Amino acid sequence: MKILESNIDDMSGEIFGFLIEQLLQEKALDVWYTPVYMKKNRPGVQISVLCEVENEDRLRQVLLKETTTLGVRSYSATRQILARKLVTVETPFGPIAMKTVENGVVRKGAPEYEDCKRAALQHQVPLREVYQAALKAYLD
Repeated sequence: MKILESNIDDMSGEIFGFLIEQLLQEKALDVWYTPVYMKKNRPGVQISVLCEVENEDRLRQVLLKETTTLGVRSYSATRQILARKLVTVETPFGPIAMKTVENGVVRKGAPEYEDCKRAALQHQVPLREVYQAALKAYLD
């Protein structure tokens, strides 16, 4: 497992959304941005990419090609993943898919955003109500 990072203080914010799409398409496991202060106290953005070792070179090339960075740092990382299962719960707003973890010690779930969004728009209710209904249905 690797983490690739670059700090950028001279790129239009419009490019960052496209960059995430490109990195995920090229098999990044996760991508995140962190606000940072760079030399001369300029505000910047640190781009971090979590990836498998075999995808490191390809993802580094995406960062170099799609951003204004002049370099990319990389370092090794480890990751523990809980086994997930996709389940569907019934709510007053219809069925909602949920990512769940149940291993005897941990039991938690997260409703799928797109299902919640669809139900909220269809029933003209706040998204958080659908989200809460799905969590309640899962935990009950």
